[in-house]
Amino acid sequence: MFKKLFIILTLFLFSFSSNIKSKERSIMIMKLKYGEVKIELFDEIAPNHVKRIKALADAEKYDGVAFHRVIDGFMAQTGDVKFGNTKLDFNAQMVGTGGSDFPDLKAEFNNIPHQRGVLSMARSQSPDSANSQFFICFDSHSHLDRNYTAFGRVISGMEFVDKLKKGAPGSGVVDNPDIIISLRSSK
Repeated sequence: MFKKLFIILTLFLFSFSSNIKSKERSIMIMKLKYGEVKIELFDEIAPNHVKRIKALADAEKYDGVAFHRVIDGFMAQTGDVKFGNTKLDFNAQMVGTGGSDFPDLKAEFNNIPHQRGVLSMARSQSPDSANSQFFICFDSHSHLDRNYTAFGRVISGMEFVDKLKKGAPGSGVVDNPDIIISLRSSK
């Protein structure tokens, strides 16, 4: 009797745990001049931010957008679709202050630690001001945890992010910055 119960319980637990692990998350591919970066999105943790990133990416709004602020050992910031597009109206004085035509997003702060490879939304002082800009962490930075909306992580190609041109010490502002060639949802 105990043997049957043990087998049934084991099968139940195995099927339950495999269902948790098999939940698929959205994947995006970011093309840089150095190579392709594969990004896993946290659809269930930051659903509104993920929807925004996917909508802008699939509308090709990130194509040609500069990594305008890159601080060695900290993060690489991009996503200013208004002033940061090198193919359209790039504005070196304004880049980093713009967003998309969509309204700002309400924060979806979460427990994802800001460690190497994590993508998180950039914002102003207001917690609910994220729009289109985001950053990729080069290293762990716990002061960002639960203060910025983490929405994804690099699962391959972080070595290409590491090659991005670094900005000036302190500000991180990059002269002649590297760009996102393309950013798309993986089919």
